[in-house]
Amino acid sequence: MTAHQVVVVGSANADLVLDIDHRPAAGETILGSDLVTTPGGKGANQAVAAGRLGTDVAFVGCIGADAHGELLRASLTGAGVDLQGLRVVDAPTGSAIILVTPDGENSIIVSPSANRHLTPALVDELRPVWAGATVLVAQLEIPLETVASMLPEAHASGTRVVLNAAPAAILPDEVLSVADPLVVNESEAAFLLAHAGTATPHDGWAEPGEVATALLSLGPRSVVLTLGAAGAVLVERGIVLGDDGARSATSPDVVRIPGHTVAVVDTTGAGDAFVGALAAHLSEGVDLPEAVRRANDVAAVAVTRRGAQESYPTREELNR
Repeated sequence: MTAHQVVVVGSANADLVLDIDHRPAAGETILGSDLVTTPGGKGANQAVAAGRLGTDVAFVGCIGADAHGELLRASLTGAGVDLQGLRVVDAPTGSAIILVTPDGENSIIVSPSANRHLTPALVDELRPVWAGATVLVAQLEIPLETVASMLPEAHASGTRVVLNAAPAAILPDEVLSVADPLVVNESEAAFLLAHAGTATPHDGWAEPGEVATALLSLGPRSVVLTLGAAGAVLVERGIVLGDDGARSATSPDVVRIPGHTVAVVDTTGAGDAFVGALAAHLSEGVDLPEAVRRANDVAAVAVTRRGAQESYPTREELNR
């Protein structure tokens, strides 16, 4: 089997979307819109985002033998994603309840269901799909032990590992150390730093560059901190060779990528659009700052449209 440019290992969910006027308080009942069901899940979203850019991408994940599973299969296939690594298991397809407020922001609750069946044993069985990929992408809507079992092995074989640590979870050192980059938003960054017991000067790491640098000190090879409408910051671990051939780390420079001013309609799946586009461009040999810039362009388009996967632009749309 020919190695793929990008392989995404992760979740596939049906998004059950409700528009609401405001987020309900404890004990409050509110009325929402009619329920809309669309294809989603962090892993499937990222695969579709990369596929719509024309990247050679494969998806490794699990769905149920149900209508939601078929919805996801159709969306992935429509984006040109290779599904040799997709397995139908004896469980319902995962789902996510998504509440969208008038400002386009969302709140999400995920029921993993079939995603729990993406075990270390299964990804080992599916090794021919992901072995030798240029870039491997993972998130945390699948079992953490699965992520921990395959990411170090993929890295050791020469594959670049992109880890989107969402939803936030405590990560073992062997996973953090191969992330290149570790991609997190501000809340996920705060979780990781709090767990690490990292000191927080200036009342909670208000400066994004300091946050990204602190995350780099936890062990990843590079860090991308996404900031929503404000764009992103990134840092990379620098290594230099001395006159005697010894390797030493250099102080990382913080690179700031500005956001775009757009009319936000729905932020659902925008972070996944970013990660999928980031992986696609890294697989083409683009350096990390430029890949982040291009990923930011994709996410900016996605938030101007409804839904997750259906909001992702093609390369032709971006070039207009």
